[in-house]
Amino acid sequence: MASPIPRGLKQVLQKGPNDIVILSSLRTAVTRAKKGGFKDAYPEELLANVLRATLKANPNLDPALIDDVTIGSVLQELGGAKAGRMAQIHAGFPTSVSFNTINRQCSSGLAAITAVGYGIRAGALNVGVGGGMEHMTRNYGSRAIPTVLWPELKESYSQDAQDCIMPMGLTSENVAERYGITRRDQDIFAAASHAKASAAQKAGRFDSEIVPVTTKFYDPENPDAPPKEITVTQDDGIRHNISAEKMGTLKPAFKADGASTAGNSSQVSDGAAAALLMRRSTAEELGLSGSIKGRWVATAVAGCAPDEMGVGPAVAIPKLLQQVGLTVADVGVWEINEAFASQALYSVRKLGIDEAKVNPNGGAIAIGHPLGATGARQLADLLPELERSGQDIGVVSMCIGTGMGMAGMFVRE
Repeated sequence: MASPIPRGLKQVLQKGPNDIVILSSLRTAVTRAKKGGFKDAYPEELLANVLRATLKANPNLDPALIDDVTIGSVLQELGGAKAGRMAQIHAGFPTSVSFNTINRQCSSGLAAITAVGYGIRAGALNVGVGGGMEHMTRNYGSRAIPTVLWPELKESYSQDAQDCIMPMGLTSENVAERYGITRRDQDIFAAASHAKASAAQKAGRFDSEIVPVTTKFYDPENPDAPPKEITVTQDDGIRHNISAEKMGTLKPAFKADGASTAGNSSQVSDGAAAALLMRRSTAEELGLSGSIKGRWVATAVAGCAPDEMGVGPAVAIPKLLQQVGLTVADVGVWEINEAFASQALYSVRKLGIDEAKVNPNGGAIAIGHPLGATGARQLADLLPELERSGQDIGVVSMCIGTGMGMAGMFVRE
């Protein structure tokens, strides 16, 4: 049975049988592409581990009752369809459970969770899994991200159409130049992301959401040696002692006189994440209501100019808030993806968001940005933070290549 989107704070916080609730939200560690703990792993290996952990975290749920699995995947061959289905079956899901992938670039993980939520809201599903996987070590590069497309037709395409393949780093420079985000601002923001992530990791705040993954690792210093077996339990891109001053010594990465660097941009990463969703009435019927961690309320997506795609959160978040009848002040925790410090800072300032509420445990600059998995990773970080901080409402948002933004709202149980 379909349920309307709540409007207003009272309605958003009110519980009902048609709520789309979340019973678990887990992720692998996020590791540095080509250097980190997952450099020799495979995307389906990461996804299989997080899907298996999802079943383990919900032992009283018969896996055959899961209606569908939707996984965000950007760079994998065939959209990750075969790799993902293989991972799902290997993880212990019956072959009767269907599977699909979705690609909305950097928002793919959130888009997958949203698709499951919409399926439940529409009455097409009762139980579903949404998440994402990305192995940028194996799949990221010039073939995946073209800079010239159909050159013989270039003159017939509008500038906006051509800008859809503008390198992301240049869109970051556009945002910084057009909206006055200085290099110093970006370096301070980036250093703070690492400091927050470092404090969170040392305090063990990520431990409950991270699924340990045992995999093979080839020593780059001794490439002829057989692989070692390692178990990855922590994000490995966090720089524990970085400062804004140190950030300031890095050279521009995308433009000779630019402000975006390897330090104040998101890391290229490997990782996977998944969440289990169902209708509240289904959870109650199955005796699982005590395991509910939160619920999905609504998601909004909005377009913007491709050459400043980073402003996406600044257009998607107002649309989301309008849908549900809330204001910026009603949101207690914001997970805004740090594709680049320039665009994250712009979005926060444009919307008047309290920076203390943004990425309290660090963001993609420190943790990493495995494209298809990031939205689901953000949810895995958000729900425990809502619980810790006693806040009720959180928002996950990100910019999207080619000029879009997405934002999803979640409520603590």
